[in-house]
Amino acid sequence: MIRFEDIYETVHRHHPEADLELLRKAYIFSAVEHKGQTRASGEPYLVHPLEVAAVLAEMRMDPACVAVGLLHDVLEDTLTSPEKIQEYFGEDVLHIVEGVTKISKIPFSSSEERQAENFRKLLLAMVDDVRVILVKLADRLHNMRTLQYLPEERRQRIARETMDIYAPLAGRLGMSKIKNELEDLAYQYLEPETHKILAARVEERRKEATAFIERVKGVVAEKLRTSGIEAELEGRIKRLYSIHQKLKRQRIDLEQVYDFVALRVLVPTIPDCYAVLGILHNLWRPVPGRIKDFIAMPRPNGYQSLHTSVIGEEGHPFEIQIRTREMHQVAEEGIAAHWKYKEGKSGFDKDDQAFAWLRQLLEWQQEVKDPHEFLNSLKLDLYPEEVYCFTPRGEVKTLPRGASPIDFAYAIHTEIGQQCVGARVNGKIVPLRYKLKNGDIVEILTSPGHHPSRDWLAVAVTNKARGKIRHYLNAAEKQQALEIGKKHFERELKRFDLSLKKLQAEPARLEGLAQELGVGTKAEDLFSAVGYGKVAMRQVLARLVPPEKLEAPQVKERPRPIADAVRRLFRVGDERIKVKGTDDLLIYRAKCCNPIMGEPIVGYITRGKGVSVHAQSCPNVMNLMYDPERRIDVEWDRGGEGAYEVRIAVEVEDRPGLLAAITAVLAGMNTDIRNAEARTFDDRTALIDMTLRIQDLKHLEKVVKSIRGVAGVIDVERQAVAR
Repeated sequence: MIRFEDIYETVHRHHPEADLELLRKAYIFSAVEHKGQTRASGEPYLVHPLEVAAVLAEMRMDPACVAVGLLHDVLEDTLTSPEKIQEYFGEDVLHIVEGVTKISKIPFSSSEERQAENFRKLLLAMVDDVRVILVKLADRLHNMRTLQYLPEERRQRIARETMDIYAPLAGRLGMSKIKNELEDLAYQYLEPETHKILAARVEERRKEATAFIERVKGVVAEKLRTSGIEAELEGRIKRLYSIHQKLKRQRIDLEQVYDFVALRVLVPTIPDCYAVLGILHNLWRPVPGRIKDFIAMPRPNGYQSLHTSVIGEEGHPFEIQIRTREMHQVAEEGIAAHWKYKEGKSGFDKDDQAFAWLRQLLEWQQEVKDPHEFLNSLKLDLYPEEVYCFTPRGEVKTLPRGASPIDFAYAIHTEIGQQCVGARVNGKIVPLRYKLKNGDIVEILTSPGHHPSRDWLAVAVTNKARGKIRHYLNAAEKQQALEIGKKHFERELKRFDLSLKKLQAEPARLEGLAQELGVGTKAEDLFSAVGYGKVAMRQVLARLVPPEKLEAPQVKERPRPIADAVRRLFRVGDERIKVKGTDDLLIYRAKCCNPIMGEPIVGYITRGKGVSVHAQSCPNVMNLMYDPERRIDVEWDRGGEGAYEVRIAVEVEDRPGLLAAITAVLAGMNTDIRNAEARTFDDRTALIDMTLRIQDLKHLEKVVKSIRGVAGVIDVERQAVAR
């Protein structure tokens, strides 16, 4: 267990002139308030705030921030009042504690909304006082270090949240040390089998790699000493999660990872960095295309360094990073190294361009009301890869990697984006799906009266472009639905000798009907709901027409054998999926993601085809859900029966008997194989595509786990579409 005195000494070392009495008061206060509480590990709860404070102390934070590390849970987990914290520690400490407190008084209907709201508050707090996010990251880091004591379901949820939000956020803030540890810890719990195998393989190479690093350090140290350059040398073996990403992305073997081992050279000045680069290139042959100058062109999070890969002894490639000590501190600590605490003020300097991205993100998130869309946007914006393109006049536009001319057009002006019909890149006409590259000169071609199309959502990647496209499509769809709904109303009312005009003369009646059906408060809301297909006209007529008229033979609906057959084919209503509050909508599972029983699902009202049901994780969901009016709540009917065809891809070693071993495992689990195809590759691996009959998500998870347990199986992935 960490000792308070260790934290005290660390803060004193970094802030020798500061009054540290605040720290001692915070420690005693936290110990008293958390007395008797324990963590899932069985340890006293006080261990957690001490560890969080220790992380902040190592980040060289000021005494007030470290004190918040000790106090960050007292509002959430004890009976302490905000007034008491302010009385004991002042308004500054209270402000930061409130910023990291997870309690929310607003009731939310789903966990995703609650999560989105928390991140909004978190980001807003960052601009107000950067220490809020630093305490939050330190808190998450210690929770990840002790994740093994929690139940499996909570471990998975926290690890996924860490990988999706907190690790990228730390990276975007330039805090690579924390980002790296968060990623490695999350990877361990999200993919335990892959992690175990890779860790064993890396461990086999560790002794040889360590010896290689020591030999290289000796050679470089001697060469730099004779050249008169003062330097500090560090060696490292690439992190497990980073290796895993590279192997998966590039489909290469561990021996082909160029930067498996790396040497870091720390020097006093920038000229020394370039001098060292020249010396090392004379010593070893550089790998073409692997030299990166992040000193002249820093990454968006402020990272600066020279990177090069060289061919060392016996043909072994390795990476070298060259930077000043100040650059190294920024690389490790990121925003904590930039953090300002002058005259009692903290937060971002408005002139600090390194964090301009944060202000842009905040401006966007305040406009976004839909939590699904916000979380998707947040994940996109946290990743730092960017491209720099020019207008014909030479103005630089910064866009995310993968951006298209549509994104560029909206970056110039909304009207130019709305009227975009094409683009010239470097003088040549390119399609709108073209992915922009660094240095491209982009000219947007426009046409008055032209409007965005739904296809643009598959091409645009920036928040601004996607938001403006969605806004236009939403308005157009709503108007169309309103007109269709009115026509449908008029046609159906005529069958019962009723007039829409007379009904509209009684607005209160239509407004009450809209509220009763849960579609809004206005007559227009009711018409739109009918036009979208969200409300069946039968439900409206049941409230407007006397029952005896509805049951009269002359107005009974004609039999619809084709529609009924389609309903049976697609399993409508209460068979396997139900629409909440409605029992007569056509429902079918989307082919793009093929959701199965137990998966979180979302419904989308289509034009004339009923409700399309997608898995929440489906990549198409965000493109479809640009119009919240067309989202509808759906759920699995636990009483429904039947199996689902699911396609999986199994990557294996190419050896005799492996396919038989896999089929034997499946037979032992009573899992029917509908189809199987195998392909072999030159690297003595093979890929087996299988279509299986699966009962539900738990069944699929057990099948995947069993297949992964077969000796010789490298990886198992579920494919998007079942054939």
